[in-house]
Amino acid sequence: MADKVAKLAKQINTFAKSRGGAEAQVAYLGQRGARIVLVGEDGGWGDLVAPSYEIAEQAVAKSGVTAHESFDGEFAAKVKTGPYEWKRMAGIQIGG
Repeated sequence: MADKVAKLAKQINTFAKSRGGAEAQVAYLGQRGARIVLVGEDGGWGDLVAPSYEIAEQAVAKSGVTAHESFDGEFAAKVKTGPYEWKRMAGIQIGG
């Protein structure tokens, strides 16, 4: 478990360094584990999947980034989307 926490924390730190800093939110995925949503200071975003919620929380804590309880408000507003994301979202809405 400690190895997985360390590996995820390293990935979080790499993301944060490449984005001028980052913040995170952990979301429970059921038996699949937990999703760590990352938002960089530059508006870039990404995610990681941990095998459990506990491991995800420990990895975020170990990385030192700010953790949020939910993905909303000012935190969610930091996400910048481009043409690719808008096209993909529209495609999902119209069955593409």
